[in-house]
Amino acid sequence: MAAILLLLPAMAQNKKDMAKIFDFKALNNKGAEVDFAQYEGKVLLIVNTASKCGFTPQYDGLEALWQKYKDQGLVVIGFPCDQFAHQEPGSDAEIAEFCRLNHGVTFPLMAKIEVNGKNAHPIYDYLKNAAKGTFGNAIKWNFTKFLISRDGSVIERYAPTTTPEALDGKVAAMLK
Repeated sequence: MAAILLLLPAMAQNKKDMAKIFDFKALNNKGAEVDFAQYEGKVLLIVNTASKCGFTPQYDGLEALWQKYKDQGLVVIGFPCDQFAHQEPGSDAEIAEFCRLNHGVTFPLMAKIEVNGKNAHPIYDYLKNAAKGTFGNAIKWNFTKFLISRDGSVIERYAPTTTPEALDGKVAAMLK
């Protein structure tokens, strides 16, 4: 009996580890619920974004990846976040307008969320646990990127300094 009780936490952990990105839901920047199950079979690039950051020009590279590969199954998804030096102070509508006007963004933008701490969105808790970074689970800064395979597995986490252009070859290979 004691052996069975010792296995229960391990079994629960294994079940938790089996979660996929397709098990989650989030609000888009217009307040509508998005069920990530709709992305099953797609390669996802999920990025926490900010409009007033030194990395903000990466919106251009993210949009270029989206345009280049969306018909082959890539979905770029931006999650605006204001947790880093107040670099995303606007409303969801203001953020969307900024992205559209200044960077031509057409890829999906979600509602502004928190990525660290007790109020972190469950998607980010999942992503951070699936692919730890240099500082463990915490997101270091804006424009941290997560690449997810067609089967929903988190493949890799990329630092904010990794440009979208540097991911082109990896994305292309995953889409084959």
